[in-house]
Amino acid sequence: MEQDRSSHFVRCDVARNMNRFYRLTVVQDLFGTTLLVREWGRIGVSCRTRCEEKESVAEARRDAIRLAAGKMRRGYVPAAGQARGR
Repeated sequence: MEQDRSSHFVRCDVARNMNRFYRLTVVQDLFGTTLLVREWGRIGVSCRTRCEEKESVAEARRDAIRLAAGKMRRGYVPAAGQARGR
């Protein structure tokens, strides 16, 4: 799998015992299929994963940007030390 771009977000609230993460990755598998991989869950615990097949890399990036904007509206912030544009 060739990784194109990855974004990692966290949301922590001590008062609510909240310690979550959300990761979006655009990849191409061995057969050339473009996938938008979404991973989320509590930090330090097994995560949930959803892979969505997309028509093109551009469509996957557009959907990733839309999802990231929604997460930021809900209080998620980019993780420290996040590599951009991988």
